[in-house]
Amino acid sequence: MLGKRYDQRVLVLVEVRGEQRDWDEAERVFDQRGWPVVTGFTRGEGASRGVLREAPSARLYSVEVRFFGARNRRTERAAAWRVEQLARSAGLEMYARRCELVDRDREQLTGWRAHTVDHRPPRAPAPRPRTWMARLSRAAAVSRARISERCGYRDTGMVVTGTASEARRLSRMNLPGGSAPGTAVDVRPFYGRERRHIVPRREEDGLRRAYLVVAWLLAMTFCAAVARQQSGVWVWGWTGAAALCFVGGARSAYGMFAAGGRVASLLMFGAVAGYFLVVSNGADLGDDRGWTPMQMLSIFAVTATIGGIWLLVRQWTWGEWLAWAAPLVFTAAVSFVVASGSVLHALYADSFGVTPDDLDVPGIWQAASALKLLSLLSYALFVPALWGIAKHVHAPFVSPVERLGVPLYVCTQLTVVVVCGLGALDSAREAVEDFRTAAVRKTAPPSYFGVEPEWMCVEPTVPAAKLGSRGGVLKPEHPYLSFGEAGGTVSLWDEPAGTALQMPAEQVRLVPAADGQVQCTFSYGTLPKGG
Repeated sequence: MLGKRYDQRVLVLVEVRGEQRDWDEAERVFDQRGWPVVTGFTRGEGASRGVLREAPSARLYSVEVRFFGARNRRTERAAAWRVEQLARSAGLEMYARRCELVDRDREQLTGWRAHTVDHRPPRAPAPRPRTWMARLSRAAAVSRARISERCGYRDTGMVVTGTASEARRLSRMNLPGGSAPGTAVDVRPFYGRERRHIVPRREEDGLRRAYLVVAWLLAMTFCAAVARQQSGVWVWGWTGAAALCFVGGARSAYGMFAAGGRVASLLMFGAVAGYFLVVSNGADLGDDRGWTPMQMLSIFAVTATIGGIWLLVRQWTWGEWLAWAAPLVFTAAVSFVVASGSVLHALYADSFGVTPDDLDVPGIWQAASALKLLSLLSYALFVPALWGIAKHVHAPFVSPVERLGVPLYVCTQLTVVVVCGLGALDSAREAVEDFRTAAVRKTAPPSYFGVEPEWMCVEPTVPAAKLGSRGGVLKPEHPYLSFGEAGGTVSLWDEPAGTALQMPAEQVRLVPAADGQVQCTFSYGTLPKGG
């Protein structure tokens, strides 16, 4: 049970119906899940006396259900879902009759360091110094003592937490099993000065409010970016939406502390909001264009993907990672990279009627194309990331007892994978279109992951009758786009015919041409007679 990790604890009154062996099985599965059983009694007895009818065949257990996820208004329902899932998997008649959240949010106590006070000047006697020099000298000594305390030169190493009065008493008490302070001590806060009028919220409550403030800021920045690219009435609409987001964020920032600190929170929120607007407009880098809504959506999508995947994998234990998850992920990734190294090249080559072997792509460029393909397919991670976020907030459609959740997930994931595959096809298609456009205009074509097409004049070194060309007839007076030599074969592209032309490398000589408009000067007439 010590190895079980969880986020939430919900006290559930579980009713188990059946016989003694059913109750024993229920206690066993509770222990297997790491759910402590607080107490158990027959229905109609104990705390349920006068609440539920007596039923000797039913037994009630007060179980602390522990699970991952956020704390919201659906947390108690999430505990009931897990009890229902356990009943289905164990084959028991089990019901969650009452669910109550166990709130154990931690208080944020102020930290203090203990320091000695023997360096402080003694208190002045009853008659105060009459001369201004004496008063100035005493003030300087007190200042030096305070500065040395603030810099930590007089610290004893002891750390205490609590209010100022509690911290002083704790630092001067005799710790059982420890040593009593040898000299008089005082305390100073970790950071700056103690602000007694500011009461921070509890830890998880403060984090939730901080996340909400950040969400309002991002929404405000996005609306402002959209408004900057609109015209007419849409500008005012998106500007109003940005203003509403600012008001919502200010309202959340106003309640960041349980008491006090409201003005400072609002000032800090206003400064951060102004900084976000300046950065989104590109003023920090002197760029008048600023961020576009698509760029911001991409950033949000990447952030949500990383966060959602983390919410999924954080539920795995290190033992599960080391036992099967990490080797499986590593093997799948390496195998996919090796297998996908020629996928984009195969799509590219197939558009010209040749094979990837005819392109003779270096291994480093095959790895680069594999990474490109992985980046295109990485969008498929967005679905499991959203699934992880939905599970974290206990969305009903991903509950453990929802029977349509898995088919819905599979269909959505397959749809996204198909879209990502179409993106990979578009990558090769766009490269082919750029190549064909350059061939028509007779300009230098772009490269594609190590494939460097070049304009070449092709000079035959054998008579025309012995030239073993495939895919057409060579016209040496015109330059061709060459894919290079691979496996003893030269692959050319004949744009007027719209086909690839291949021939043995030992039967031709390639001479670089400036572009596709030059006129090659050699011809078949210069070849030796024969054949």
